[in-house]
Amino acid sequence: MGQTFLDSKVKVVADYRERAIIRHLRNYDCSVKESNLKVGDFIASDRVGIERKTYQDFVNSIFDGRLFRQASELRNNFQNPVIIIEGRRYFGKVNRNSIRGAMSSVIIDFGIPLVFTDDEDDTAGMIFTIAKREQEDLKRTVSIRGRKKSKTIYDAQKFLVAGLPFVNSKMSATLLKKFKTPERVFTASEEELKKVPGIGEKKAKAIKKLLQTVYSDENE
Repeated sequence: MGQTFLDSKVKVVADYRERAIIRHLRNYDCSVKESNLKVGDFIASDRVGIERKTYQDFVNSIFDGRLFRQASELRNNFQNPVIIIEGRRYFGKVNRNSIRGAMSSVIIDFGIPLVFTDDEDDTAGMIFTIAKREQEDLKRTVSIRGRKKSKTIYDAQKFLVAGLPFVNSKMSATLLKKFKTPERVFTASEEELKKVPGIGEKKAKAIKKLLQTVYSDENE
């Protein structure tokens, strides 16, 4: 977008579409450079990229397949990626265990911390604090980087299977290599699942229980 940094201030590169957070950032002792970022929403240093999501968007991104793709892009482009989840409101029905499972996968499989904030100003304050620590305390610089990978049907398949109990992204790929399609994974018998390395009896039982239990919204 053509802007330059003010050298005396903490610097943040922000995706130009994050208008609300940019307005709040300007209330801090912070120089903001707007850009069309390919990966993440904010860059706090040469090693820290930040993805910001409202809680509503975070939940939606679980079910439309964006979350794991974005997590992968962050991990591939930044040494220390962060995902900020803003607010705690979701307008719709969703199984909380699905959300917990996705969160645990982001934290454990991708090694990306999840930071929760109350609102837009709190988000801006967190981004500023991260950037300040990186640049003033640790003397890190700021650089723009990133390459987006297009989402493929194979990414969506892995995400779908990774929603099963005890199945992370790596195990999801293992199951798909074994059974070839998500449909065959879901219809596999308990005995067939047990033969997959890393599954075993306990996990096979949990997977079949989830797939065969009749849904009831009374448990929401």
